[in-house]
Amino acid sequence: MSTPAPAAQERLARTAVTVFPLLVLAAGIAGYLAPSAFTPMAHQVPYLLGVIMFCMGLTLTPPDFAAVARRPWAVVLGIVAHYVIMPGAGWAIAHALGLSPELAVGVILVGCAPSGTASNVMTYLAKGDVALSVAVASVSTLIAPLLTPFLVWLLAGSYLKIDAGSMVLDIVKTVLVPVVLGLLVRALAQRWVGKALPALPWISALVIALIVAIVVAGSAAKIATAGAIVFLAVVLHNGFGLALGYLAGRLGGLDDKARRALAFEVGMQNSGLAATLATAHFSPLAALPSAVFSVWHNISGAVVAAWLARRPLAD
Repeated sequence: MSTPAPAAQERLARTAVTVFPLLVLAAGIAGYLAPSAFTPMAHQVPYLLGVIMFCMGLTLTPPDFAAVARRPWAVVLGIVAHYVIMPGAGWAIAHALGLSPELAVGVILVGCAPSGTASNVMTYLAKGDVALSVAVASVSTLIAPLLTPFLVWLLAGSYLKIDAGSMVLDIVKTVLVPVVLGLLVRALAQRWVGKALPALPWISALVIALIVAIVVAGSAAKIATAGAIVFLAVVLHNGFGLALGYLAGRLGGLDDKARRALAFEVGMQNSGLAATLATAHFSPLAALPSAVFSVWHNISGAVVAAWLARRPLAD
């Protein structure tokens, strides 16, 4: 399959990071202004997430996994940084801001999710190591069924009762199975999948936007009182992730391209998964931090990517 020229790829990437946040923001506003239109779809959220993860599986290729074998230290560092920095930062922020139990669990849950699906695009725009970004995102997603429930139980168990076993099954059904199915479909019908690849990011963006609308609609009545503190928590959480992810790469001796990749792999979360788990296991209010994160990390990621792109690589 032929690939677009670099200039065309960059135009597509810049269009994506401009349109995606606006689309998700518009969906959130729609969910807030017309909650009755979206709340009946709450039970569809796990299936919607499955669509996103199936699309992710369709985009993965054997070279993406070969990158893990070629650079195990960089990938392991990215995974450890992701699953230490973001869960720890979520717990610390929830504690420092004195969040209610539901909001605290929601913030911690976002931190315990795997890397976000848009992190690869941000890495590309920032002139970072895209192969490393894809490898870290893929591995963090595949191990999420084990690590995410354990970390939520460990860090959020003091706020609300956590059924880690049920959460494992939910992540396997909504994340692991669709990703594996996507991999199989790509292997069996590579030619047809290749033709559909340009549409997959847009399908994922539309589905993420719908999830955000449903989540916001479920907690629309409480946004007026909780919205400001949730926004502050999300901005701090995402900011710590981006900065400490880059710092982790520097302390680990990685080059500047790899550090840029780690910044986005640590700071950007699969907030769709977090929203799905929060809705299924806790409450719509617990899913509110995930919905806000969905909007904010795309905006902040695009800004940071543009800033890094203008800075020469350090080595």
